[in-house]
Amino acid sequence: MKPDSANLSRRRFIGQSACAGLGLAGALSTIGTLRLFNATLSAQGLPGGADDDRALICLFLYGGNDANNLLVPRDLAAYAAYERDRGILALGRDTLLPLTLPAGDGRDFGLHPAMAALHPFFESGKMALVCNVGTLVAPITKAEYLSGGAALPPHLFSHNDQQVQWQTSVPDSPLKVGWGGRLADLLQSLNAGSQVSMNISIAGSNFFQVGNEVLQYHVTPQGSIGLSQYNETWSPVREQYQALNQILGKSYGHAFEAEYAAIMNRAVANDTLLKAVLATVPLYSEKFPNSTSSAGALNRVAAQLRMILRLIQARSALGMKRQIFFAALGGFDTHDAQLQDHDALLRELATACADFHQATADLGLAEKVTLFTASDFNRTYNSNGKGSDHAWGGHHLVLGGAVRGGRLYGDVPTLEIRGPDDTGSRGSWIPKISTDEMAATLARWFGVSASDLPLVLPNIGRFASSDLGFMNG
Repeated sequence: MKPDSANLSRRRFIGQSACAGLGLAGALSTIGTLRLFNATLSAQGLPGGADDDRALICLFLYGGNDANNLLVPRDLAAYAAYERDRGILALGRDTLLPLTLPAGDGRDFGLHPAMAALHPFFESGKMALVCNVGTLVAPITKAEYLSGGAALPPHLFSHNDQQVQWQTSVPDSPLKVGWGGRLADLLQSLNAGSQVSMNISIAGSNFFQVGNEVLQYHVTPQGSIGLSQYNETWSPVREQYQALNQILGKSYGHAFEAEYAAIMNRAVANDTLLKAVLATVPLYSEKFPNSTSSAGALNRVAAQLRMILRLIQARSALGMKRQIFFAALGGFDTHDAQLQDHDALLRELATACADFHQATADLGLAEKVTLFTASDFNRTYNSNGKGSDHAWGGHHLVLGGAVRGGRLYGDVPTLEIRGPDDTGSRGSWIPKISTDEMAATLARWFGVSASDLPLVLPNIGRFASSDLGFMNG
C-alpha cells in the first residue's frame, strides 16, 4: 500500500527540520521521534523500513593502511613514476593482480599480490574499491589547504583523532556518537522484540557503534561474555548463583543502584540468551579453509568473521531484522619493515574476507551482508627509509552480494609528489570523497531513506553525493 501525500509531507518536514542547521545535537534530538514514526512507515514499505534482513560489517584497520600499495597503477608510464617515488616500498609490476575494469574506464591498475584471495570477487563483481576517501569537514582544494582558508578535520594525522572521526563522521563536533550508533538509533524499531543490541562488536569498544539509545554489545570470537562460575546446576557455586539473583532482584531506591542492577540483569539475560541460541548454530570452522593455520587455528580476522557469520545465522532466533557488526585488525602503523608486515596483514585480511563472503554465498546470505573496510588514514607515498608515515585519503574495499563490484568508485589521486593532490612533499593525498559519502551509500542500502540521511550523517549536505552507486537495492 502506498503512503498518502500527508504522510510523505510529514516525513519530509521532519527530515528537513532535523538538518536545518546541520547541527548534530539537533539531529540527534529528532532521532527518537522519527524512529517511532518509522515504525509506522515500515508497515507501508517505505525505504526506512524494508522487510528483508540485512547485516552491515565495519572492519577497521587500525594504524593506517597503506592504500598506495593496495591499488597500484600498471600502465608503463604511471608504474615507472610509482616505482621511482615509492622507492623501497614499490611492488614489482609483474606481481600485481590485474583488474579488469569496465570498457571505457581508461585506467590500468592492479591489486597487491597478498590480495589474491579477494581478487576473484572483484573480477566477478562482488567487490568494489572506493578511492581516495578520507575525513573531511567539507570539500577542500589544495589551494584552500595551503592558505588555511577552509576548515580541516582537527588533528589530521593523529591516530586516535582520525579513528574517532572515521567512526563518527562528524569531525567538527565534540560529541562522540558513531554513525553506526545513529543508524541503529534510527532503525531499532525494525528489531522490535529483540533484547540483544543491533550493534554487536567482536573487537571491543569502538566509537562507530556508540548511540544515544542503542548500546554496543560485546562478544568475543568464542562467544558471549558471562559471569565466571554463574551456574545454577553446578553444586559448588549454586549458592553463589542464588545469592546474586536475590541481590539483582531487589528493589533499589537510589538511582545509581537501580541502574547498576538493571545493567547487570540485562547482561546476565543477554549472555544466557546468546549462549542458548549459539548452541544451536554450527561453528562453521570448515567455512574458513584459507584462513586456517596448519595447527587448525583461524587467523584473527577469520575468528571474528566466523562469530559474525554465526550471529547472522542466529538472527531469526534473536528477533533481528538488522544487525551492525564491528571487527578489527591492528598493526597497520608500518613505519618500519613495511613490505613484509603489510604483506602479512593484507594476506590475513584477504583470506578471511574471501572465506567469509563465500560462506555467506553458500548459506544463501550474500545479498543480505555487506562488509566494508575503514582505517585511520593512508600513508605517505614516499618512504621514510624503512616504511611510510601518516597521510590522509586512501582506498577502501566493499564486499558483498549486493555490491556493484568490479569497479573503482571515485578518482584515484594524481600520484605525484608535490602534485595537485599532495598536501606537501611526501604524497599525502587530499580526499575527493568524504567518509560521509561512503557511509551514506551504505546507510541507504541498510534501509535509511534519503530524507533521513542527515539524522545519521549530519554533514552529508555539504558534499556532492549521498549515493556513490556501489550498492544495489
